[in-house]
Amino acid sequence: MNAQTIRSPLRILGIDPGLRRTGWGVIESDGNRLVFVGCGSVEPTDCLPLASRLLAIHDGLAAVLRDFQPSEAAVEQTFVNKDGVATLKLGQARGVAMLAPAMFGIAVSEYAPNQVKKTVVGAGHADKNQVAMMLKILLPKAEPASADAADALAIAITHAHHRSSATLRLKVVGI
Repeated sequence: MNAQTIRSPLRILGIDPGLRRTGWGVIESDGNRLVFVGCGSVEPTDCLPLASRLLAIHDGLAAVLRDFQPSEAAVEQTFVNKDGVATLKLGQARGVAMLAPAMFGIAVSEYAPNQVKKTVVGAGHADKNQVAMMLKILLPKAEPASADAADALAIAITHAHHRSSATLRLKVVGI
């Protein structure tokens, strides 16, 4: 065996946070090669109070983290819409989505929605259908059951492509 380290695939969890449905997607990245591992969504019951829905999101993501054991995680940044209350609630779901991997000792990177679309499709204003088409090309074995799971896979792919710069940013700020 030589001094060069043996490279193994890196398992990445992408998370698309939401109060009704939090999508998750797991891929393995080995150089430029991407492999689909799993995807799905955590769907708390709509009638639950906010705190219980946030707990359900946490518990669902914790189960995914235990089952798939990713090395790194990425979350989509919240876009600010016209409804401030909805944006605040989405921010709470996003906080839980960032907390769950952090509790497992996993670094979490963040990506803007336009960066995810630009990475996967090549255009920052691509629609969901274009993202879904590119997912079929990039991850042929993936068949996400919801748009949220598809978005989570796109976030994981984005992290696979941009992780070296994301890691450098975390080192610069001392995390």
